[in-house]
Amino acid sequence: MTKSDPSDPCKKFACKLQQCLKDNVYQPSRCEKVLEEIRQCCIIHFASSIVCDGIDISKPYEHNTVDYRKAQK
Repeated sequence: MTKSDPSDPCKKFACKLQQCLKDNVYQPSRCEKVLEEIRQCCIIHFASSIVCDGIDISKPYEHNTVDYRKAQK
């Protein structure tokens, strides 16, 4: 399999992340579970998945963004 293969093994997680972000006003802190699913997929398929190009597989995802709903309380 090459990086341009349409059957990218981590693509389903990338699509799931896009939907999660859309559903949650683009707050990454609300999509931590999906981000971790992508990271776990990339640990296994890093060499064969274009999705994994921007994923740091060395450590679990840690966000540094502010959840605006929590900040307003």
